[in-house]
Amino acid sequence: MNGFVKARAPWSRPYGAADISIDLGTANTLVYIRGRGIVLNEPSVVAVREVAGGKQEVVAVGLEAKALVGKTPHSITTVRPIKEGVIADYDLAKEMLEHFIRRSRRPWQFGKPSIVVTLPHGVTEIEKRAVEEAGYSIGAKKIVLIKEPIAAAIGANLPVLEPVGSMLVDIGGGTTEVAILSLAGIVCCHSIRVGGDVMDEKIIEMVKRKHRLYIGEQTAEKIKIALGTAWSDGDTQRARVKGRDSVTGLPKIVEITAEEIAEAISTPLRAIVNAIKTALATTPPALAGDIVERGIIITGGGALIRNMDTRLQRETGLPIIIDKSALLSVALGGGKAIEDPELLEAISNG
Repeated sequence: MNGFVKARAPWSRPYGAADISIDLGTANTLVYIRGRGIVLNEPSVVAVREVAGGKQEVVAVGLEAKALVGKTPHSITTVRPIKEGVIADYDLAKEMLEHFIRRSRRPWQFGKPSIVVTLPHGVTEIEKRAVEEAGYSIGAKKIVLIKEPIAAAIGANLPVLEPVGSMLVDIGGGTTEVAILSLAGIVCCHSIRVGGDVMDEKIIEMVKRKHRLYIGEQTAEKIKIALGTAWSDGDTQRARVKGRDSVTGLPKIVEITAEEIAEAISTPLRAIVNAIKTALATTPPALAGDIVERGIIITGGGALIRNMDTRLQRETGLPIIIDKSALLSVALGGGKAIEDPELLEAISNG
């Protein structure tokens, strides 16, 4: 019931090797190196160019690649190698990981590192193997897979090793995971492949349908951050949005309201609420009292949508706490695990 098993203590560290924890997210990849903390936080995006023989040449990774999204010539495309929290394009995911790790390590760190990778709870054995193979292919000495809800809970400073129930909702780019944790393990977890990316897609669809305007992923994400709300309270905020007219093909500017964005993201928000209610309904009675007393911790980028705490409190009747480092919770939890061999052993036993 605990984290994925790939290693046992002692957590050895070969001379000159950096022990690394990777939060391999749909939206962003974060790298934590033991003793240094989070050293990289960049979009999980790769830009590639088609070359002779039908092969692909990587031209940009991370921030540089994201800056090209929707702006490239026909010869260059931008790809997200991670979708719904798992590897969707093995070769490009490997290239991206190698690039990020090379940039994160200091020049003198030539030894093979031991790497912790956090993955969604609901991944398949095939999806796990893809991550392991990618890690070993770039020179890892050892790969340890940790479930994201456990890492997020550690990052949010929940007492995961104690015999008390904690409830955590991690709303990421590709997935939302609702977990009940106790004694270093996951008692029950409800995972859905709905997150911030689906909200962006719904905004793109709404703008096209109501305003006959094509907008890109980055514009949709900016609108979500500026106007998105999980609980509509008569908000009158508006924003001017640039795009391309779907009929004439000409550039156009339209005005979008917060109410329109609330309506656009209502379906994925409802799915998240339903996942939380499903998890609560399956919580053992002995732990339910702890959750009533301690509340629900929300992590991930989706936690930062305006009024998310209000919406969830009204839907569940329970206290809602937005983690102060919601965007970094998983990465910080993985980092704490590689800093503490006993903690890593506890959450890696299963």
